[in-house]
Amino acid sequence: MVKAVVGEETQLKLIEDRLIQSRLPVQVGLAIGKLSSPLDRGFVFDLIPTPPNDAREPACSLVETTAKDDKKKGPKSKSQASADSSSSSSSSSLFIDNDWVAEHARQVARMLVGGMKVIGIYIWVSDTVFKNSTITLCQTVKGVAEAAPLLENDREERLLIHICYSPMRWTCRNCTWTSNITSSSLRPCDFKMGRVLASLQTFKCNYNFNLRLPICQESASNTQTLSDVLRQGISHHAKELKDARAVIDGNLVVSDEPSTSDGVHEVELLLPFMKDTYAEACSQKDVLGVLLFKGSVCSFAYLNSKEPISQAVANIKRDIISSLQSRLDIICDEAYGDISQTEDVSQEASDGIPTDKPVSQLVLQLLRKECSLSFPRRVFVPWLAGTYICDYLQPSETLEVLKDHCVELMSMEAPSDSSTVLEPEKEAPSLVAKPFWDMAIPFNSASCSPLEKNGIDTREESGKKSTGSNNLNIVGAILFLLLSIVVGLVLYVRGSKTWLFIK
Repeated sequence: MVKAVVGEETQLKLIEDRLIQSRLPVQVGLAIGKLSSPLDRGFVFDLIPTPPNDAREPACSLVETTAKDDKKKGPKSKSQASADSSSSSSSSSLFIDNDWVAEHARQVARMLVGGMKVIGIYIWVSDTVFKNSTITLCQTVKGVAEAAPLLENDREERLLIHICYSPMRWTCRNCTWTSNITSSSLRPCDFKMGRVLASLQTFKCNYNFNLRLPICQESASNTQTLSDVLRQGISHHAKELKDARAVIDGNLVVSDEPSTSDGVHEVELLLPFMKDTYAEACSQKDVLGVLLFKGSVCSFAYLNSKEPISQAVANIKRDIISSLQSRLDIICDEAYGDISQTEDVSQEASDGIPTDKPVSQLVLQLLRKECSLSFPRRVFVPWLAGTYICDYLQPSETLEVLKDHCVELMSMEAPSDSSTVLEPEKEAPSLVAKPFWDMAIPFNSASCSPLEKNGIDTREESGKKSTGSNNLNIVGAILFLLLSIVVGLVLYVRGSKTWLFIK
């Protein structure tokens, strides 16, 4: 459990001034930073207000509970009414749109790189209202934790930062929960401000991957969609990546000491030798096809100067996996909301693939032809004190899309100079789904035309070519066998005559 929290003084003072000038009675938002297990400390980099919802309503508001209580108790005398009016502020509590705050946390978490996480929430409210709303605040913290988990095996711990304006002070509480949320879920922890961002060290990694995921025959009630196979494949690759060794600045990492050098540290991951999963998959009888998922992921991670270097390697590995998962989530989210996605694949109806489903929900067992899909590419935007956050662009999108995301989600100014945006991924990761015989007989794929990058491109003659090639191979094998038998008989007869002649 985190015992002390340090906030970035420069950034938090700016936030305090902005809140005072806004004269808002209440505001809720996300706390961005990291919870360091090795140091047993929390670090707060920035506080991001949750924007209004789709109906332009604030995510948090005050609710008066006096009127509701008065109806239950019946009429009161004038003296009682005047006393209640003077203490009406003490009976106010918070209403928070937990679903909207959680959705904000989910989308912000996609824009964070290694070593940066949504570690909790902050609330700008008076001390009295805060005390009346502890259960509500804990429920909001829990919703944020579920929407933006920290680790694969996430610990049930987040921060709740209270900025009180009457009197003006900052306090921090550690919010923990098991099955139920009670008043004891909040525990105070030390909070102070200091220089946090200036002590961060930067690590960068360009990771190339090439995954071959089998499409297996399932029962009628348990079919596999494209997103199902990809999620399982990414999860399996995450386990393999845990065993990878790291080379930092050309040196193999063998010790666990903190890094002392400055500048950007280049990281290379070395995967151990493993079995050929592709060959193993093709040897299975129930394999119908193969998903080829390959590309390059650029990853950044930030490490506190006192943390061990192994933490930087772990952050890089988690960032790679979370980046792949985020790209898949974006495709799934946009496929449901964009009608044009289904229009682009309308030609598939004649081949047994339904057109009324998003691309991510295609049932791969029905796939009879090769198809491809391009994933979003990752770009990096300057953030605070030389650090970067990231965003994802579809093949048809430009850097102009970044401006809206930066303003709405991160409450920051959009980059005015596009040259400051890093685009290390020149080619986005791509996915190709092939039926089994397209993979087993490579001659079929040689005649295929190039794939389009912005959707699904099909090969209508692949099944016919595959069947024709199979028949030709069988006939050739039979002819070769007959020829071998004839040649063997001829040689046997000649050999027998020669033996008799010699004798």
